Amino acid sequence: MTMIVQKYGGTSVGSVERIQAVAKRIYKRVQAGNRLVVVVSAMGKTTDTLVKLANEISSNPSRREMDMLLSTGEQVTIALLSMALQELGQPAVSLTGAQVGIVTEAEHSRARILEIKTERIEKHLDQGQVIVVAGFQGVSESRELEITTLGRGGSDTSAVAIAAALKASCCEIYTDVPGILTTDPRIVPEAQLMPEVTSDEMLELASLGAKVLHPRAVEIAKNYGVPLVVRSSWTDEPGTKVTSVAVDNRPLLDLEITNAVDGVEFDLDQARVAMLHIPDRPGVAAKLFGEIASHNVDVDLIIQSIHDGNSNDIAFTVTEKDADQAQKIVAAIAPTLCEEVGQTADDVMVKTSSDIAKITISGAGMIGRPGIAATMFQSLADAGINIEMISTSEVKVSCVIQQADRDQAIATLCDVFEIASSALTASPTAQAQTEAPAVRGIALDLKQAQLAIRHVPDAPGMAAKIFTLLAQQNISVDMIIQSQRCRVRNGINTRDIACTVAQSDAEAARLALSGIAEQLDFGEIEVNPAIAKVSVVGSGMIGAPGIAAKLFQALADDNINIQMITTSEIKISCVVPEEQGKEALQLVHKAFDLAGEAKVEMPA
Repeated sequence: MTMIVQKYGGTSVGSVERIQAVAKRIYKRVQAGNRLVVVVSAMGKTTDTLVKLANEISSNPSRREMDMLLSTGEQVTIALLSMALQELGQPAVSLTGAQVGIVTEAEHSRARILEIKTERIEKHLDQGQVIVVAGFQGVSESRELEITTLGRGGSDTSAVAIAAALKASCCEIYTDVPGILTTDPRIVPEAQLMPEVTSDEMLELASLGAKVLHPRAVEIAKNYGVPLVVRSSWTDEPGTKVTSVAVDNRPLLDLEITNAVDGVEFDLDQARVAMLHIPDRPGVAAKLFGEIASHNVDVDLIIQSIHDGNSNDIAFTVTEKDADQAQKIVAAIAPTLCEEVGQTADDVMVKTSSDIAKITISGAGMIGRPGIAATMFQSLADAGINIEMISTSEVKVSCVIQQADRDQAIATLCDVFEIASSALTASPTAQAQTEAPAVRGIALDLKQAQLAIRHVPDAPGMAAKIFTLLAQQNISVDMIIQSQRCRVRNGINTRDIACTVAQSDAEAARLALSGIAEQLDFGEIEVNPAIAKVSVVGSGMIGAPGIAAKLFQALADDNINIQMITTSEIKISCVVPEEQGKEALQLVHKAFDLAGEAKVEMPA
């Protein structure tokens, strides 16, 4: 018999009628010859109601008592769903997180799963019962057996973890939407269902998919090769498959406490081209990368730093064999980029270097764990290795360093992150032979702020100091960019460093950095909360020239200026003004022809 884990969200079990409808769906799957474990959330807005009650009692309730309170919400659902199944003649048993064997850290309100003891699950399955599990909760491994909750996305996390522990054939996530869509349908009503998406793409689309599928759940699915399906509770449509590479014999102990970084990669076939002092206006990036794409030159990393006055810097990497051609293209287009703003091409500096290497750390566990980038920067600084470019995504941090430092950098990072061996980044042409679309989906994040640290001394260890300090304040950093241009201040070379953080963390980040600015001889610390991040994601963009150019052109056509650019192999992110964020999303979605004629029906 096939082992299936299902998860139903709060709206799917929001009333007695909906619980009965879910019970009929489960019964039908059991009658088809499947064994089922069903994980459920609290009914509807139950959790919100419980939080409100707590706040009426205390303005600062203890996290332990909040866990005790909130864990009751799921217990109501599991009992009612078990009763509904029994009324249909289907044997069923309800179990809390503790009873089902979900063992967690002793960390209230945000515990991570250590292991799942499956003996009781297997006993009930052998008796022909459906097991209905309270999601979002577990019990600590400590002697006190404290009830813990897993935090945001906890029921998704519970379900995928159980599926991993039972080696289930798949984990089905039932929700109130038909699956994963190409973008937010509230902004683009013509957004379409994605029949399939890889776990890597899903992680990079975290800001798009978090309300449907939490990154922690995707992380476990990727680490343990669990096939996921996101489906609607109201229809029998197939939904979206989230695929992962099969994984053999990965230990199930410390299930969610695996290394945040699981890979160190390097690429020696890199050359960097930098344009300094180019005009800061809409269309510059579009023209530059449009011309590069027209010559069939594939670009890897792209960074655009924060502007300085009316000019900006853009740097990118290409394969070594394309370096000369890329430099010629850049030099030829410089006059065109400058003439419209009365700037001479002589002001533009073009730098090319082919003695570089790209070093990358990657891991699904990097999401929501402050300090990973800081650890990378600090370990390189301790080894005396200077960082020349930085580019980040949700699950990767890439640094360009001197090629002579490659071996030491690899050994250092493998040691620090406890990685057995490094890997040479696969060639773009080899990776591009998949049938994946160049762009799978478009994401918009309106909840970030831009943080600029001006005049940072250009010396090993400065980036490490900045991001270690932010990590100590428990501030997660998203995009990170180091400017390519050096400016002399107080007799030393300096660079600007910019990053994005959650808007709610922006002021704390500014205050923390201001506190060390004089000690480390920084310049001013600037915060801009009025930004939006627009990202395109697709594993098929590897080895497909022109994706960046199309993105930049879509923004330029509507006079939207790009304030920052970062990339990974399968993602390009741009920071634009906040008031143009939704418009930018619509334009980019249309540019990549992701819209359909029919509108996806969304719940009210």
